[in-house]
Amino acid sequence: MDLVFRALADESRRALLDSLSAKSAQTLAELCSGLSMTRQAVSKHLAILEEANLVATVKRGREKFHYLNPVPIAEIANRWIRKFERHRVDALVDLKRKLESE
Repeated sequence: MDLVFRALADESRRALLDSLSAKSAQTLAELCSGLSMTRQAVSKHLAILEEANLVATVKRGREKFHYLNPVPIAEIANRWIRKFERHRVDALVDLKRKLESE
């Protein structure tokens, strides 16, 4: 999970993930065209995202297509975000019950 947090900490990598979320199965050239980064920089960021399992790749012929893998982000949401939301929802339910019982 540390690799995922490190990968998400960088604004450029988040921009790449946003691009893949908007349009899946992009090549390196397609990803570069939408961002103000060099091809080498995009490749470096993609390698970090792949290592964190946030991006999956599939080779077709000479091209390599990149796909967003949302599973690690969902795991973070389940572990770190939803457990905090649960307390708020429980508090709101308790408040509603108290107000309705009076």
